[in-house]
Amino acid sequence: MTRTPSKHLQTFVFLALGLAALVLLTACASDIMKSYIGAPINSVMLDYGPPDNVYDLRPGERAYQWRQDKTQAVSGSTSGETRRTRHGERYEATETPGYVQQTACYYTFYTHFSGAEWYVTGFRQPSFECE
Repeated sequence: MTRTPSKHLQTFVFLALGLAALVLLTACASDIMKSYIGAPINSVMLDYGPPDNVYDLRPGERAYQWRQDKTQAVSGSTSGETRRTRHGERYEATETPGYVQQTACYYTFYTHFSGAEWYVTGFRQPSFECE
């Protein structure tokens, strides 16, 4: 007996494929951070405001860090299947509730002092959830 996927499963697969395509088309945070290498740290500050933390590392080296709280709503879902019992058919549904997910994302740039300014020399790779 061949069984066709339920309408809910088809919708879920379509949405998952759309989301995957969107993720591939958008720039990753690390790609944006990479574009600042060689620029004065003031360029980052002009785009994102003052850093949340500044750490002195070695003489002439600093790390500047920004924190961004990322909040996303994860929708719930309902699925089910029809089961045969000796009393007839019965639909059994399974519900997964939605929830709000919060993640603290840290973006850190490493700099070197040259002349009268601090220049970006590298960055720390953001966590996967923050890309």
